[in-house]
Amino acid sequence: MNPPTRLLLLCGFLMSLLLHPNIPALRAAEGDRSQARSLVLSQHGIVASEHPLASQAGAAILAQGGSAVDAAITANAAMGVFSPMMCGIGGDLFALVYEAKSGRLYGLNASGWSAQNASPDWIRSRGIDSIPFRGIEPVTVPGAVDGWDKLHRRFGRLPFHELLTPAIQFADEGFPVTELVAAYWSGHESLLEQDEQARRVFLIEGRVPEVGEMFRNPDLAWSYCQLAAHGPRAFYEGPIAERILATSRRLEGILTPADLSEFSSEWVEPISTTYRDWTVYEIPPNGQGIAALMMLNLMERHPIADLGHNSTSALHAMIEGKKIAYADMQRFVTDPRFIATPVRDLLSKDYAGHRAALIDPDRANCNVTHGEPLPPGSETTYLSVVDAEGNMVSLIQSVYYLFGSGVVPDGSGFILQNRGAMFSLDPGHPNVLAGRKRTLHTIIPGFMEKGETRIAFGIMGGWNQSQAHAQFVANVVDHGMNIQSALEAPRFTKATFDGCDVQMEQRIPESVRDQLTSKGHEIEVLADFSQAMGGGQAVLRDFSTGLNQGASDPRKDGAAVPEFRSHNQPK
Repeated sequence: MNPPTRLLLLCGFLMSLLLHPNIPALRAAEGDRSQARSLVLSQHGIVASEHPLASQAGAAILAQGGSAVDAAITANAAMGVFSPMMCGIGGDLFALVYEAKSGRLYGLNASGWSAQNASPDWIRSRGIDSIPFRGIEPVTVPGAVDGWDKLHRRFGRLPFHELLTPAIQFADEGFPVTELVAAYWSGHESLLEQDEQARRVFLIEGRVPEVGEMFRNPDLAWSYCQLAAHGPRAFYEGPIAERILATSRRLEGILTPADLSEFSSEWVEPISTTYRDWTVYEIPPNGQGIAALMMLNLMERHPIADLGHNSTSALHAMIEGKKIAYADMQRFVTDPRFIATPVRDLLSKDYAGHRAALIDPDRANCNVTHGEPLPPGSETTYLSVVDAEGNMVSLIQSVYYLFGSGVVPDGSGFILQNRGAMFSLDPGHPNVLAGRKRTLHTIIPGFMEKGETRIAFGIMGGWNQSQAHAQFVANVVDHGMNIQSALEAPRFTKATFDGCDVQMEQRIPESVRDQLTSKGHEIEVLADFSQAMGGGQAVLRDFSTGLNQGASDPRKDGAAVPEFRSHNQPK
């Protein structure tokens, strides 16, 4: 059968479906629903990211025979072009990778360390008594590129340089700035003006780009070309490293060639807990993902499903659980190479029972302290990918604050992260600044499984992330939502560690908010789809049917894009 005949038959089949009166899927679509976007369904791969073009570029890599990891790297590199204030090769990366053939879940920690000579005394020697959020002081070694390298070496199929081709083209030729990215850019003129390179790269005639305006970044195209031509080590030992080090010296920083060349990301064993009959996984410390698992352990002691979605009792239990989990996370999580985090004890169901006793069903606790689990004696981009074989990637990457440190290495086109601002200067704190140390980290990828179902998911937004992960899991497990509805559902967030303040989207009913206020919660009502809640992506694989699902949060510009595979493409 020739291609035109095949196409005509396919069109006729689709028309018969549209005209048939008894198709369940069509009848279901006619009903009312609260879900704003439909699930993306495919027997082939799906890429869900925060920009449609990044998702499209990743899906094209899948169609060329690339792996889920190949597509994730391509989409991540493209996001560094489209959303340079959020992410890029000047930042860190974490990933969870599910390998379908072995059924094994791998974790990668590609968070960079501080300079060898970093210390509280160095900070104070500069005439300041705390680590600033901007400038050279909070800059740590970027881990993302080495993370790409580790991922690609283990799971990649296509040559590394091919994965960067779309991003190089986008950076060189330019792209129209989207609504949300323009909003993120807005108001940062004064910050970008402070650094000569940032001003030259990210401002157009002294102003930020407007919605729909073409933005080009030829310097970033140069950096990506260096990676494509010489491999990821060009970032840590080659021409990109030289530009990073020259900029550090110019600003009286303390990064050395060895700080870059000796850095290596590492494979880690994911940590997990059970929630009802699902298993939920996170990256171990120094990430904050353990807080999501502790929060789920606390939530499991309440009948969340019976209480009702976003009911007063359910939200109260979840908010109070968040405070308890975050108090422990803030106290115990740091770089485990310096101080071991008691992961097993913190995730113990017995410990959860002990901590859950602190939750008063009638009153909010405004002063939660950490527990004693030991026995006596971070702004961001997130993306997820599933390929046709069921391999899955949950990847998150960030430069921390919008525009990170505000420092752009000369001629490089990317921002250096300010992740070091999360260190403490208190010598008694586990997260005190020290040389070659990785700080407590906000960005976390998530993964969950039950039976033949696997879900790779993540929701960005600083300290919002663990509590957003727990809400997503509850939406799926307790309330039976599909992954698109689970992402879209109204959420709460508490960005602070102390007090009873909490933010909620106004889609949570006013009557519920009033009842929570009567319990002592101090609620700030935000828009229907607030940026404070972060944006998420998710992909699901049903191994019993071979069907993949993709979802993209309407709080972002992104999309879940399925792979299109023509008959002459690799299978």
